[in-house]
This record gives sequence, C-alpha cells and structure tokens, in this order.
Amino acid sequence: MFLEVHSDNPFDTNCWLIGAEGSDEALVVDPGFQPEQVHDLLDRAGKQPVAVLATHGHFDHIGSAGAFCGDAIPFYIHEADQLALTDPGAWGSGFPTPPAPVKDVRTVADGDVLDLVGFSIRVLHTPGHTPGSVCFMAADEWLFAGDLVFRGSIGRYDFPNSSAADMERSLRRFLELDDPLPVYPGHGPDTTVGTERKTNPFLLEL
Repeated sequence: MFLEVHSDNPFDTNCWLIGAEGSDEALVVDPGFQPEQVHDLLDRAGKQPVAVLATHGHFDHIGSAGAFCGDAIPFYIHEADQLALTDPGAWGSGFPTPPAPVKDVRTVADGDVLDLVGFSIRVLHTPGHTPGSVCFMAADEWLFAGDLVFRGSIGRYDFPNSSAADMERSLRRFLELDDPLPVYPGHGPDTTVGTERKTNPFLLEL
C-alpha cells in the first residue's frame, strides 16, 4: 500500500495520500495547504490523484482543495459541511476564513460506499467537531479519522457549530471498531483503535 503524509503547514494538519498496492492511482485526504507540494509528492511516487476526500469543512483541511482539484478531480465532503466551501461564516466556522470553492463537489452521507483506487471506502458520519465530520474506513485496512480522535487526545467541540453531545456519540461509535484498525488522524501521528481505547484519557471516561 502506498501511504504518505504532508503536514508542513502552520496547523500541522495531516494531508494523507493513499493508494492500493500496484496501482498508479491515489486518493488525497484533507488538502488544506500547499497544493503544489502535494502534487509533487504524488508525481515523485508515480501516482495520479483521482479524488479528494474531506473529513470535515475546516479551512486547514480544505483550504487548498479548489487549487488542488482544478477542473478534473472530484471532491467528496459530507452534505452538512458543504456550506463551508462557499460561506464558512454562515456554516459556523468560528474563524474569519475565506471560502474554498471547488468545481466538482460530491456530497456523501453516513453509510455511503466509495469504490476508489482499489479500496471500498465506507463513510462513517461522526459529527461533533463539525456537523458534517466523517471518518473514511476501508474494512480492516485503515480509518481516516479527521479531527475526531488523535493519539492521546480528541478533537475540539467548542466551535459555533460543534456539539458536545454529538461528539460523545461519535467517540462511542469509534470505540465500536476493532482494536487492530490503523487510524490516520487529522493532526499528529497515526495510532490504532486499540491503543486509543487503552490509553486515551478522553476515551477512558466513556
């Protein structure tokens, strides 16, 4: 499996690049910054980006999506966070961030399955951090968790459009997943469901 991360930005936001073994296609998850550098990483790996997935609508995760996608690459985001692309203030970002318009936007909802780059990717709606926060899961292979869970911590839920109650439900849903599942978060190093179940102080309280 091809897996790379680009996090050289002021927020240390992880932009993940992933592709199946033997494929020259790749997915990009959360392109917040430096689209040229992300394209360069893919070019050096011999990979062609075929889709972009957004775990949620905060600018540090989608800010460069329009520039990265251009005219040809589709962009997937949960329907409840779609407004972040065009009117982040009305959406409830809590920050004076500019719009991040994307030409080919495709909305997703809980339970959707995306067959892309050799993976069957299930959409898990995990609101709390934002209304449309999602995790993307490929069976027992990986989970892109966005800002739901980090190694030893969890995402904030104090933004104008956050929900503490939704966050708790989403974290409980995370704990229903199998322990060995690799977790690739929106910030910080990768982890597993089992590691967080045993060591994450915010999950031990649930």
